[in-house]
Amino acid sequence: MRDAFRRTLRLMAHSYNDDLRLAHVLADNADSLSMDRFLAVDLKISTKPDMTYVTESDHAVEETIRRTLRNARTRDMVLGEEQGEEEGSAGSHERRWIIDPIDGTSNFVRGVPVWATLIALEDGGEVVSACVSAPALGRRWWASKGGGAFTGKSLMSSRQIHVSNVSELDNASFSYSSLRGWEEIGKLDAFIALTRRCWRTRAYGDFWSYMMLAEGAVDIAAEPELKIWDMAAVDVIVREAGGTFTSLAGKPGPWGNNAIATNTRLHDAAMAYLGHFPDGEHAWGDDPDDNWGDEPEPEESNIRNFEFNRPNDDR
Repeated sequence: MRDAFRRTLRLMAHSYNDDLRLAHVLADNADSLSMDRFLAVDLKISTKPDMTYVTESDHAVEETIRRTLRNARTRDMVLGEEQGEEEGSAGSHERRWIIDPIDGTSNFVRGVPVWATLIALEDGGEVVSACVSAPALGRRWWASKGGGAFTGKSLMSSRQIHVSNVSELDNASFSYSSLRGWEEIGKLDAFIALTRRCWRTRAYGDFWSYMMLAEGAVDIAAEPELKIWDMAAVDVIVREAGGTFTSLAGKPGPWGNNAIATNTRLHDAAMAYLGHFPDGEHAWGDDPDDNWGDEPEPEESNIRNFEFNRPNDDR
């Protein structure tokens, strides 16, 4: 176990090791609070102006994380879903922690165990470290810039993860959250066309889609409407697992209002269906909307070759 722990530390970027360890401490505290109230019959629930749920646990988890960061990283900024942005003591905007206390609050409210605390560190305009903890599933994922992506119970008990080798849409597994939002941006027909083109579709939703993509179990994940705290943590984990994470306009990282993530091999093909350029300027390919309507002829044989294996990681 100690050898595995040392290997994990070697693979992680040295400059963010301490931040990643702190993210795990923050996640431990968050897990304790959220699990204590999960399935509670007296859970206090309210709705925000956008009609999404917020619970007492959302507020408690975020406040606990902020309190720890005020002591452990006094100079850093903090941005959270429930309390907004808070300046650090240094007044610098270089380092910022981005927090979603409970991603999947609707699941949390209904007793569905697919929810997680998302903790990310942005440094100089790039997300460089993150931890995603889903205590009701007994799962956790993390990554740091240049250090790879991992899953496991803790730093001492983990394995490195990588996206799949699938290179054809016909063999791809596509995960999403819901149909809501795609029609609003004028992409519902293209979205449905992509679901028909892919081998398998499932609405795993929220963080779960992206973590399964990072593990190689899913090949494409996309959502038409998101906030920065929904994406920051999953962005770096997907990238460090060998995937690509962009907005629907092709902008790298979690800086758009939506997201598409793939195993990299399928990014161009998926963008040809879902690419969305509201400003009229294509940031990805020549004319992606020209391609998605041409569906392939059915294969004569019912035998298909799948490339599910993750590539060897020589890092």
